[in-house]
Amino acid sequence: MDKQSLTHPTLGFGLGLRTQHFEHVLRHQPEVDWFEILSENFMVAGGKPRYYLSEIAERYPLVMHGVSLSIGSTDPLNMDYLKALKQLANEVQPQWISDHICWTSIHGINSHDLLPLPYTEETVKHVAERIGIVQDFLGRRILMENVSSYLSYQDSTMNEWQFVNAVAEEADCLLLLDINNIYVSARNHQFPPEDYLLQVAPNRVQQFHLAGHSDYGDYVIDTHDHDVCPSVWELYRRALTRFGGVSTMIERDANIPEFDALEAELAIARNIARTTLGESHPLVYRPRQETVV
Repeated sequence: MDKQSLTHPTLGFGLGLRTQHFEHVLRHQPEVDWFEILSENFMVAGGKPRYYLSEIAERYPLVMHGVSLSIGSTDPLNMDYLKALKQLANEVQPQWISDHICWTSIHGINSHDLLPLPYTEETVKHVAERIGIVQDFLGRRILMENVSSYLSYQDSTMNEWQFVNAVAEEADCLLLLDINNIYVSARNHQFPPEDYLLQVAPNRVQQFHLAGHSDYGDYVIDTHDHDVCPSVWELYRRALTRFGGVSTMIERDANIPEFDALEAELAIARNIARTTLGESHPLVYRPRQETVV
């Protein structure tokens, strides 16, 4: 099956929608192709966040990104969470929904972290079965993201990219490939990040994440509080060469700058795509449609 038969058309270049930028986005309607929202921030009905979300959704395509699915946990899936997620999706009508290949909770206790899984056939089947349940419940194929990792399991029988491929194939889901997470894990576990890119199935990759991290020399932590570093930009260029014009967005969750600074960083991604894919590529050439509200 070819790439187009699995994935949606590219959205172009997007940013994470953060509270401090709501007014700026509505007032200035910046030249950003789309926004990614954190699903959990909008699951409470009413209030100012939902008002802004509704207004911005009239002007820009949105995608939903979650951190609480805990798809790898042995706890039962949280059906109350899934019902709230589905209700939000019905109201927002996102282009797609994503979460992480990880676990976050056990025995009902939320760690508030994205914890890695052992890379085994048993885990593949466990995670894929749960993704299938979620996709059936939501009535759509979802995207699953690779996480950054800081430890490995002795029981693992495959590497991370083999595991990610196996989960996506078994579950028939799509992938959100986080380029920064690949770089962070490569540094922490001492493997060439290009090996990861070369082994991930291109026909499953729907979206890229770019972000900054904290570099402590001997180890790297995915903190989303810095600009994208040169090594990650280079890895992004290689990802474009491998996967083509994949929808790209920049995450910033701490030390958040003014919106103009994020736009300038997004322009770097556009320029890399332009020089890598060409001026006329659909990812690069996206004339903005005027929105009348």
